[in-house]
Amino acid sequence: MAVVPTTALIPVPAKLTPRSGSFALATTTSIVAGDDLRAQAELLRDQLRPASGYPLLIAASANGSRITLALDRSLANLGDEGYRLTVHAEGVAIRAPQPAGILHGSHTLRQLLSPEIFRRGRVDGVSWTIPAVEIEDRPRFGWRGSHLDVGRHFMPKEFVLKHIDLLALHKFNVFHWHLTEDQGWRIEIKKYPKLTAVGAFRKDSMTAPRTNDPALRKFAGRPHGGFYTQDDVREVVRYAAERGITVVPEIEMPGHAMAAIAAYPELGNTGKPIEVLTTWGITDHVLAVTDNVLRFFEDVLEEVLELFPSKFIHVGGDECPKTEWRQTPSAQERMKKEGLRDEDELQSWFIRHFDSWLAKRGRRLVGWDEILEGGLAPGATVMSWRGEEGGIAAAKAGHDVVMAPQKPTYLDHSQTELPVEPPGIGGHNSLEDVYAYEPVPKALSAEAAKHVLGSQGQIWTEYMPDPKRVEYMAWPRLAALAEVLWSPRETRDLAGFKSRLETHLKRLAILDVNYRGRLNPPD
Repeated sequence: MAVVPTTALIPVPAKLTPRSGSFALATTTSIVAGDDLRAQAELLRDQLRPASGYPLLIAASANGSRITLALDRSLANLGDEGYRLTVHAEGVAIRAPQPAGILHGSHTLRQLLSPEIFRRGRVDGVSWTIPAVEIEDRPRFGWRGSHLDVGRHFMPKEFVLKHIDLLALHKFNVFHWHLTEDQGWRIEIKKYPKLTAVGAFRKDSMTAPRTNDPALRKFAGRPHGGFYTQDDVREVVRYAAERGITVVPEIEMPGHAMAAIAAYPELGNTGKPIEVLTTWGITDHVLAVTDNVLRFFEDVLEEVLELFPSKFIHVGGDECPKTEWRQTPSAQERMKKEGLRDEDELQSWFIRHFDSWLAKRGRRLVGWDEILEGGLAPGATVMSWRGEEGGIAAAKAGHDVVMAPQKPTYLDHSQTELPVEPPGIGGHNSLEDVYAYEPVPKALSAEAAKHVLGSQGQIWTEYMPDPKRVEYMAWPRLAALAEVLWSPRETRDLAGFKSRLETHLKRLAILDVNYRGRLNPPD
């Protein structure tokens, strides 16, 4: 097999200088690392050993063929995630100021080998040769994320772990886990067991085609449910952390909370029993704004904070109709007591409460851009999804923002305008659209642009009932977004990306990723 060209890397490095010669893995190759990088060395060994069949022993020092991993504080200018990778005839060296950079450099190293290195059994007849090269690399943005909605359709833990592996390969560093919805509560909360006993299961699920006419709605005809135990969550969080990825949980409030209200009707505004929602869209059933509701979700977040060390905690805040608040005496009394002019300010008051509560515990609140309505909480970070206007306004006001506009970061939108795709939520975001995206709006000054932390791809699963459908919609568009968020803007080249993608899709196929174009669309 031919040597894989250095031009087959995704995302493309910031600086790549080809050198003469090459290095070949061999049975005598060692991985050299100190105790401070033992975990990173073991991970790299476990990634390279199955296909190569080589032992790749880890040692504190070695002569001859070797892969060296080392922290190098002199590379501090590369930031916490940058690295320098050097390949020459005697070996490979990955140096970085922080362990995260070692991980990113290791994924670049894997991509410099034949795609067969991603197989989980020994592959005979392959020369595990790497072209000599020097790479100096660092990310453009500090927030490079992938959002996954498991509320509409529950996704098995094994798929979540596989998705995290794919994110790490593409140098993403945030997994935004959307854990609660009107249609399902997916995280075990010890103090409130009915959240999962009741809220994690629904009687049916609406299917395509999408319609707002109740008479035309179609359903799957079977119940749906599932949740992650706290031990499952700990496993996912630690697995991700070992791969340089932070898991940001989302607990939706005060809207998109019907599953919680179904479990505990006293959380709602009517007190009447309701069922976990079986349709998609927006519902008038939202959380009440009483002290009891505040205490309840403080209790929930206490357990969430114990499970997730993430600095950011997402509280949703989107699509919250105010109908029940206008009709509920307790909500109107709350407005009068707090001196609030309208229900938009009431939602802002609700979000401010949890912004302050999280800040006292050393965390930061992030929410969808509706949290701007009625006034933005002092420490809040805005995730701008209804276009970029909310993000622009927040950044100009000195707030951090994550750009997540429907056009083009919503991966539940179809990938072509032709009627050949699996049913989706609507809209169209092509691979080319995603690759052309620029997360820093022209409307921002250089100073305001510093508040743009980055961006992420959104996977909403109303019409994605299983992992194969998720993968079909996610890949290779997430690969395009990975390059947008990691690589320098001046390296953006669609033709070059598509050329490199040809080799990269071979890697994804070996990893059993059901990317668009590999197989027929799933039903």
